Amino acid sequence: MRVRSLTLVAASAALLAPTALPTAEPRSGEWPAVRSLGEVRAADLLARVRDCAQISRGRFRTDDGEAPTVPVCGTRDAVFWKADLDIDCDGRPGPRCNGRTDPYFSDATAFQQSDGGYLDAERLPYVVVPAPSGLWDYRDHGIRGGSVVALVHEDRVRYAVVGDVGPHDLIGEASYAAAEELGIHPDPHGGGTDSGVTYIVFKDTRVEPIEDREAAGAMGERLAQRLLRTR
Repeated sequence: MRVRSLTLVAASAALLAPTALPTAEPRSGEWPAVRSLGEVRAADLLARVRDCAQISRGRFRTDDGEAPTVPVCGTRDAVFWKADLDIDCDGRPGPRCNGRTDPYFSDATAFQQSDGGYLDAERLPYVVVPAPSGLWDYRDHGIRGGSVVALVHEDRVRYAVVGDVGPHDLIGEASYAAAEELGIHPDPHGGGTDSGVTYIVFKDTRVEPIEDREAAGAMGERLAQRLLRTR
């Protein structure tokens, strides 16, 4: 079960959100899927992150009340973890993500779009990182709002950005759109999956504007290819 702290989200938004960039209107019409371009296979990425060089000082819980079992691991170019996927519907409300459909809904995300508004979980594939703590601080590893993420589930590779911050001891959460891209039931009330998702966050990367899905897909594909070439 996903547990969200509205106080934490509000505090994260105030402390971590970057200054809004000049206004940029989102694209009209259908938003393109952030899919693999066909060059990077799920099996190859999973083989690359099979072994864990742990960089967190301990392990994270996947759900409130569960035992901590998930370490954050690192390579020279990326950090990664293997966990469940809980649905984050926070940010700009829509027909699928709002206070009626999601009992934990918050209309804020830790990071903002180029127009100063909060992210749209229904349209933007994004990943939630744990709030900085003694357990692990994502900021120490070149990760920030807009960092590029490769998500792997079964035979699918999809790309996203870091878009929100969650409780400091929980890990394994992504937006409605990210779950949909991975073929995971995206309903915030009862959706998600209990295991089998690998999150690979590329260090010192950033999509600008954060809501540019096509840029995230193209950059993610290049970074994933580079990760496969390096050891």
